[in-house]
Amino acid sequence: MQSIGVVVIGRNEGNRLQACLRSVIGKGTSVVYVDSGSTDGSVALARSLGVHVIELDLSIPFTAARARNTGFEHLLQIQPELEFVQFVDGDCRVVEGWLERAVNELVAKPDVVVVCGRRREEFPTNSIYNRLCDIEWNTPIGEAKACGGDSMMRAIAFKKVGGFNPTLIAGEEPELCVRLRQARGKILRIDAEMTSHDAQITRFRQWWKREIRNGHAYAEGAWLHGGSPERHWVRESLRSWLWGLLLPVLTLASLLPTRGLSILLLLIAYTLLGYRVYRLARFKGFEKKDALFYALFCGVLEKYPKLLGQIQFHINRLLKRQRTLVEYKSAPSVS
Repeated sequence: MQSIGVVVIGRNEGNRLQACLRSVIGKGTSVVYVDSGSTDGSVALARSLGVHVIELDLSIPFTAARARNTGFEHLLQIQPELEFVQFVDGDCRVVEGWLERAVNELVAKPDVVVVCGRRREEFPTNSIYNRLCDIEWNTPIGEAKACGGDSMMRAIAFKKVGGFNPTLIAGEEPELCVRLRQARGKILRIDAEMTSHDAQITRFRQWWKREIRNGHAYAEGAWLHGGSPERHWVRESLRSWLWGLLLPVLTLASLLPTRGLSILLLLIAYTLLGYRVYRLARFKGFEKKDALFYALFCGVLEKYPKLLGQIQFHINRLLKRQRTLVEYKSAPSVS
């Protein structure tokens, strides 16, 4: 365990941060907390628990990627022999036994550079949006193309590819995994409990902002790696343009010639799309209620905020404007 370091990142996570830090301290590992301008007492809390604390420079735009890179660099300073690094977001709690299980996988499989497990939503019944998060994180077991914000990585592989891209405001983990796989590394999702997450998404507006952020990630990922053989996030991006813009525009353009029939055809198309996603979700083992909500939100409605996120990315890119982090979670205070 002395060859492991933990990097925790956060911004105004309140008591979620306390639970996160307590889940990793006292394990014989070095723990670094990187704070992105919290105003809720998070820094004082982390210091009181005895972890290494880094406060990011406020003059440079915050990104999760920048925070993780900074934490990793500090880990190398205090632990030069570092072999493995566990990244975890401050709104997550690491499950007992995960660190040992992840290390065993990396030791046993030298070609694997990233290992991740099951991230679960801690309160999936608090809102449909929390439940959707829990469904989203239930990815297939085995070799994967990408990981999430919580994962253990081989330090030498992470360093070799230059770490996370600090300019990305979202989607930094899949982008890093593209480069790791291009360097012949493997990403592995194992059948093990990894982290418990507290999303606190209780309002439609929060979910909408989160999907805007995801759309931005799709656009930027496709812009950076869409020309590679795997066409990173090109298909996902095109779906938003097709269902969120092209079909609605064609519907409006043909409204008069079809005497309003085009609207009916559009509704039928959306219904068929939702039904297709519903059937796929049921095939994967989703309960009927979960499959229905997943089809509605993740099959149909998400196309619009994701389209907005893509448009924002391309406008900012063309105008060379600074991109800022889209906040969608509440900021509870530390008790």
